[in-house]
Amino acid sequence: MSLSTPPKKMTLAAIARLTGVSTPTVSKVVNGREDVAEETRAKVLAALVDAGYQSPMQRRVASPEPSIVEVSFDAFTPAYSTAVLNGILEYAASVGVEVLMSTSSSGAVPGLSPEKRAERMVAHGRIGLILVTSDFSEAQLTALRRRNIPVAVVDPLNPPPPDVVSVGATNWAGGKAAAEHLLKLGHRDIAYLGGHETAECNQARLHGYMSALASGGVQVNPEYIIHGKFRTHHGIEGLRRLIALPKRPTAIFAGSDSVAVGVLREARHHGIRIPEDLSLVGFDGTTLAEDAVPSLTSVSQPLHEMGRAALRAVLSQARGEELDSHRVELATQLVVRESTAPPREDEPRKNVPRKDGIISS
Repeated sequence: MSLSTPPKKMTLAAIARLTGVSTPTVSKVVNGREDVAEETRAKVLAALVDAGYQSPMQRRVASPEPSIVEVSFDAFTPAYSTAVLNGILEYAASVGVEVLMSTSSSGAVPGLSPEKRAERMVAHGRIGLILVTSDFSEAQLTALRRRNIPVAVVDPLNPPPPDVVSVGATNWAGGKAAAEHLLKLGHRDIAYLGGHETAECNQARLHGYMSALASGGVQVNPEYIIHGKFRTHHGIEGLRRLIALPKRPTAIFAGSDSVAVGVLREARHHGIRIPEDLSLVGFDGTTLAEDAVPSLTSVSQPLHEMGRAALRAVLSQARGEELDSHRVELATQLVVRESTAPPREDEPRKNVPRKDGIISS
């Protein structure tokens, strides 16, 4: 009986000898460092492919041991964040991946540079990162690229570069549908209480709203557009500003269900009835819209599937697979409930006593 000698494991040192470069140079190529000449990088990569070499991250993905993907939120808003996270967790469970959750503030350790942060992710076994409604810098993305850590962003606060996967909904179409619904009911004075002014999803919803108004022959009133955060307090503060105007709107399109809930709360304090005195449309289609009193007309986006799509994209990149697209947009749908109605012809538009004796502030 003869024993065959098992093939030797191809090490970085062996690749270095094969290509005539130093071992540190091969290590730089493996880790995605940019300080390597393109000709050298191409030669080393070709040798790595021929040798069937796998980086530590690729071996972790192929390993039967659970891989870990980090999911970072700018802040955790119960209805929206839970829906996205549930989609991520459901898909993670089906493919044997573990999920670690953080917020952007907790992830940005004081004194920890983007490079050190990326190194720590690799050291702790993270094979990818999903950023949800978060801001990110080019330095952060560069540090992650150098270590081949794939990233996907969901409803980012700043536009991602072309090579970063972005997952969202058809925000422009959703904003247009919301405004068109109010126009069809007869409203002409329609306000928009949006989120972060530069956020890609907010800009798309705003432009959809403006497009609908323009198509309906309605001039956009700059005083009716107020940006803030997709939080309840923005709805409260936004309504206060709107009802202080000489001519207040008869309808509001809120950029999120959380903002719409803030409008509902503040409206009660001022004796403003919804939808009798003010129509209201939200965005997200979360449980907040269903449970509100009155229930909210809202543009529903598939938050659950957005979470699944983000994780699928991260895992595909970690396996070295080519993506069909770096931009994923899932369809929205307007769900009409109790918070919208035609405007009252005798609707008081100024801060004067109403017929029922209640003072509108």
